[in-house]
Amino acid sequence: MLTDRQRHAAAELLRSAEHGVSPIAPLTDAFPGIDAEDAYEIQLVNIRHRLAAGAEVRGHKVGLSSPVMQRMMGVDEPDYGHLLQDMELRPEVPVPTAGYCHPRVEVEVGFVLGDDLPGGTCTPADVLAATERVVPALELIDSRIRDWRITIADTIADNASSAGYVIGEGRDPRELDLTAIDARLTSGGELLAEGRSDAVLGDPARSVAWLARTVARFGVPLKKGHLVLPGSCTRAVDVAAGATFTAEFTGLGSVSLSFI
Repeated sequence: MLTDRQRHAAAELLRSAEHGVSPIAPLTDAFPGIDAEDAYEIQLVNIRHRLAAGAEVRGHKVGLSSPVMQRMMGVDEPDYGHLLQDMELRPEVPVPTAGYCHPRVEVEVGFVLGDDLPGGTCTPADVLAATERVVPALELIDSRIRDWRITIADTIADNASSAGYVIGEGRDPRELDLTAIDARLTSGGELLAEGRSDAVLGDPARSVAWLARTVARFGVPLKKGHLVLPGSCTRAVDVAAGATFTAEFTGLGSVSLSFI
């Protein structure tokens, strides 16, 4: 367990790394006693800093939602981060890669909430009832930790390695089998990754319910209008300047993002 001073020092390191596009060594090197509770507090220090500067929370993202990634990180549950309005990206506006340390893209089925979610009792059925639409999404992830040499504490503290997101129009979730949406990521006509929505805890709605229950312990609600990214259907793919990535989902549509 870290002291409050150490938590603020770690948050400052991450903030400086992001602003200067200059990745740092893993926090576990400088703060060997860091645990998940410390890491979430460090994440919140930087989120509060951004909110004080005028940012707004637009939703949350879930990471480590596949059994493979959990085993790799040595954990038995996902993690989460915040989505802010200054992280919103648009398909028609190319993203400058120079603004990121090690950018990658992930393919996700996003949930746009039409009602607030219940907290500690939330179930996948509650998620479906409260969801206005599910949307094709690409999450831009980035690590302010050098060479992605992350532990679970590193990625949690670093806002679950989140950096940006773009979504498409989507559909009513009751019109789809959310466990059987095939997803493909292409660039320049080349297939880069593919997967299916049930790679996310067997059902992405289960991931959203987990998030609602988890953040409720900290007094954080998932609100009407919020976007939830429940985790990637495919492996993450490195970004390069000049590339355009398109995520295609059966029955759901597609969304693209370009980089310069």
